[in-house]
Amino acid sequence: MSDYYQCQDLACFAEIGNEAPELAEKFFAYYQSVFAEGALSEREKALIALAVAHALQCPYCIDAYTTGCLEKGGTLAEMTEAVHVAAAIRGGASLVHGVQMRRRARDISL
Repeated sequence: MSDYYQCQDLACFAEIGNEAPELAEKFFAYYQSVFAEGALSEREKALIALAVAHALQCPYCIDAYTTGCLEKGGTLAEMTEAVHVAAAIRGGASLVHGVQMRRRARDISL
């Protein structure tokens, strides 16, 4: 299992369109539009993507957006803060579901 994710696979991402080129073209066009300069800078979007990559625990995205953040002028301090934001949101989401657990426990308690 430790070799399930191989960093060289990221370079093969475009192959996902080999059997479905129209869908892949639409996805990649959308993806490029999302990450283009807009109300948010490309650097800010890369930091958001890095945080989401950690929340989703996607090693490919972590590699890609670590590189992307550095290429767009992100600092290690900004990137570390982004990861902490992801951890706080993920942890908070786990804890807030404790409300359902507590309600369920009260409902079935004898």
